[in-house]
Amino acid sequence: ILEVRMEMNSSALCALAIVLLAIVDLKIVSAAETGGKSTAKPGMCPRRLWGSGMCAEFCSNDSDCSNDEKCCHNGCGHECITPYTVKPGRCALPKGTPMCAEYCYHDGQCPEEQKCCRTTCGHACSEPCS
Repeated sequence: ILEVRMEMNSSALCALAIVLLAIVDLKIVSAAETGGKSTAKPGMCPRRLWGSGMCAEFCSNDSDCSNDEKCCHNGCGHECITPYTVKPGRCALPKGTPMCAEYCYHDGQCPEEQKCCRTTCGHACSEPCS
């Protein structure tokens, strides 16, 4: 019985070593293809509104994604997603009457230079502060 357990443990260790070597090899190849430079694309990964996505790794960095999509965490794995627009400026601290509604989720949904800012209990478009 001890021999069987030792054999199973060594098989599991070999499989783990192969997987780790494959991951390291993919990172090295990916870095070599991009010249070791950062491949981050502009924009911001969207917030998850509920649940999680598939527990699979469809990408490891933005260069794995087509067009302007970014490699984003989906709550469990990573997948290529169209990024949100991030406009310049900062949001002021929430104040005043409670607004408990989601009027926007990202800056790209707001007109002109307005940003999607946190309210007392939600988000709404407002002018950025300097």
